Amino acid sequence: MKNILSKIVWLVIAAPAIYLAVVWNQLPEKVAMHYNLQGNPDRYGSKNELIGLVAILIGTNILVYFLLTNIYRIDPKKHAGENKERLRRIAFAVVVFVSLLLFLIIHSSLRGDIQLSMGIVFSGVGLLFAVIGNYMPNLKPNYFAGFRLPWTLENADNWRKTHAIAGKLWFSGGLLIAVICLFTPPLFSAIIFFTITAALVIIPFVYSYRLYKQQKISG
Repeated sequence: MKNILSKIVWLVIAAPAIYLAVVWNQLPEKVAMHYNLQGNPDRYGSKNELIGLVAILIGTNILVYFLLTNIYRIDPKKHAGENKERLRRIAFAVVVFVSLLLFLIIHSSLRGDIQLSMGIVFSGVGLLFAVIGNYMPNLKPNYFAGFRLPWTLENADNWRKTHAIAGKLWFSGGLLIAVICLFTPPLFSAIIFFTITAALVIIPFVYSYRLYKQQKISG
């Protein structure tokens, strides 16, 4: 799996730039450059600006990939190296998401669509949450990925139980976001997305803190 991901990740990163080059002459001179939460454009620009947007997101994609695949090297936690392959797969999922988002933006500009489907964007983020949730229970304590709280970092049992719960929540919550947001109006999709996302962050935090207090009392 490692060799396969390493070979195709750069193609996935470069694919939006290749697509932009192929359809460049077919793009209108004015394209939407920014969208609100309902998917309606609130700023337009020349198609030359689209090059800058694609370049920035591709650069961000490369930076995130390098960061996640190499961060174990500087992590002082003794088990950080065990996260290497898991973080590589999470990094690949992030790369795929950003590249697909760029494809969607370019394709919308090519078709002259006035509205970007935010339901598809939210659904994509939901699937990304589900992928991350799938790997959460197997993450070892580290300073860069997961719920890096003082009490989880200092107690291996707290870390393990917190990420076991968080993994199930992120996987199921991510799939729930993906399904609901794909078939609901933009405003409702946004409400659902931010509500569930808040729950995915708050619930594991509260659970880990309560576990910390219980362990402190019993200890």
